[in-house]
Amino acid sequence: MKNITVILSIVGLLFTITPPFLVFSGIIPPATSKTLMLIGTVVWFTTAPFWLNKKSENTEI
Repeated sequence: MKNITVILSIVGLLFTITPPFLVFSGIIPPATSKTLMLIGTVVWFTTAPFWLNKKSENTEI
């Protein structure tokens, strides 16, 4: 389950980062970029908290 959330969050992060470069190079219009970035942001913020900043089980205090 953790692997699925990691993959989904990375895909969401890519959806947030790559559209501005695609708009700059003229591949997609700005409206499509905004939609892709919104989807990527929602996916990133819903999946990333489940695996980021988790202490490992072997960590001793």
